[in-house]
Amino acid sequence: MNKKFLVVALSVALSVILVGSFACKKKEEPVPQAPGMGAPGMGALPPGHPIPGGGQGAPGGVVMPKGDLQVIVPANVKGKWSAVKIVIEDKVSKKTQEYAVKLNSELKIPNSDLKISVGEFMPDFRMDANTITSATNNPNNPAVSIKVFEGNNEIFKGWLYSKFPAIHPFEHPKVGLTLKEGVKKG
Repeated sequence: MNKKFLVVALSVALSVILVGSFACKKKEEPVPQAPGMGAPGMGALPPGHPIPGGGQGAPGGVVMPKGDLQVIVPANVKGKWSAVKIVIEDKVSKKTQEYAVKLNSELKIPNSDLKISVGEFMPDFRMDANTITSATNNPNNPAVSIKVFEGNNEIFKGWLYSKFPAIHPFEHPKVGLTLKEGVKKG
């Protein structure tokens, strides 16, 4: 009896998920996922990570509200980190260079018309429907907010993730950006 009930329950749940995924394919913002729910081929993502590529969101049609999320730097993190190390790849010459960039400052990328504006660093990045924050001051899930400008035009605004560089990466034909780590003050 229990096996039949389990099979029926799983079948119903799978049907709901499949029907929801084939519903209206309107572009929506990514949704934070529960632990263990990752994008296909990515394995389980830590809590607070969005699904790469946007997608349809969580099963059941839950979508993230439109608009900017509030970034909250917790008191136990504020002032504890001074910079981040960003690896810049020149895709033409196939060379990489590591730069330490102070938080809330800018870096002109050599041999290009690109400039990076580095914002807040979250050593243990977490995101919910309304906020981005850090769960702890330990570098469990390092991420940094950046903007990239080409000339005077903003061409990218988002987060670079140290442990998951393929999540919403900066894409450019000549330059690649990767967060290596945060630099503690002191």
